[in-house]
This record gives sequence, C-alpha cells and structure tokens, in this order.
Amino acid sequence: MLDITRRQVLLILVGVLAVSTMVAGVYGLVRQPAARPAANGHPAGIDAEAIEVESDESPAQEDRSLPRTSDPITYARAVATSLFNWDTTAGLLPVDYTAAVLADTDPSGEETPGLLTDVATYLPSIEQWLDLATMNVTQTLSIEQAFVPHSWAAALEQARGHLRPGTTAVTITGTRHREGIWEGEPAETSYPVAFTVFVACPPAFERCHVLRLSQLDNPLK
Repeated sequence: MLDITRRQVLLILVGVLAVSTMVAGVYGLVRQPAARPAANGHPAGIDAEAIEVESDESPAQEDRSLPRTSDPITYARAVATSLFNWDTTAGLLPVDYTAAVLADTDPSGEETPGLLTDVATYLPSIEQWLDLATMNVTQTLSIEQAFVPHSWAAALEQARGHLRPGTTAVTITGTRHREGIWEGEPAETSYPVAFTVFVACPPAFERCHVLRLSQLDNPLK
C-alpha cells in the first residue's frame, strides 16, 4: 500500500505540465508573407535575446541535434525524443533541452514565434524544474507510433495550395516515463502521451525542419 502511495504522490507532483492556449494545425501553418527583419537582424516579433540563448551551443546540446534528413517520420521522432528525454540532475535547464528543436526551426522565420510558444508547453517551467530536481526526476519517451494522420489529406485539400510543398503532419503516440526519489525511496510513473509535429521537408527546403507542435494530448488523428 505504501508503494502505491509513493507513485500517486509522485504523479501529482511531477505528472502535470502547464499547457498554454495555442492554435496548432493547418491554420497556424498557412504561408504568410515573410517576416520583416528587424534592426537586430532577426525576424520581427522574435525576441533576439531568447534566440541567442536557445541557440548557444554546448556539448550537451550538440549531442541532441536533430538529424539532417528528408524523411518526415524519422525527423518527427527525433523532435519528440529531443523534447521528452531529459534529466533534472544533469545540470541543465529546460531551455537546454529545447535548444536543438528551436535551432532547427523554419528557416524563413515565419513559424518561429509560434514554435517558441509551443515548446514551452512541453517542458516544465523553471520553478517546476527546480522542484523536480530535488527529487532527481528523469523522463524518457517510449514511442509506439509515428504516422501521418488520416485527417492530413483533407487538411491539405482545404488549404488549397496555401501550405508550403512538403509540409507534413506526423502524429506521435507513446508513453512518458518518469523516475525519481520520493521520501528516500525510488518512485516512478508512466502515462500515455500523443501530439502532432508539423514539419516542412523537400521540396520546401533541402531537408526537414520543424514548424509547429500541436497542443499536447490533442493530436491530429
């Protein structure tokens, strides 16, 4: 009975991530006029300091770099792994785990502001992260399926050519595992997750880049 209580308490403390309201889907990906560069050289509406922090490379970040591939399924799986596999005891912060994804965003800059918002909802806040670190929490993702959802064909038809050629939605389903220490004893919890990664691959670009993420647990089907 005591072991069950530990699992329940850990689930309450570390199982919830704040999810902000966002629009993710065809309408968030419709091609817009290219973002006007600001005086600092970054597209208008993007925090230059945030981009510089996120893209500042360290050995740990380089190890998490996304693959250079034209296969949307392979690429989306890598995005999912990069965002979901983390360790609060490694001396890194959430921005270190989102850096690889943000460094590989839409080269035109059109989707970058939205992606900045998206990835923030997939990892704990700084306050949550520090709390999790006191319990030595680590997280991994077991991917069960990665597929282009049936609804994507209809979405492309409704977009009537307003999406970049090569834009693809890949829905990921799997199980998120967390392990940590609660009251001096090992504890763990697992629960299902599902989401959609929107990517742009050839012929839009020479290789795949991440555009947006759906709301967590609200994927395209």
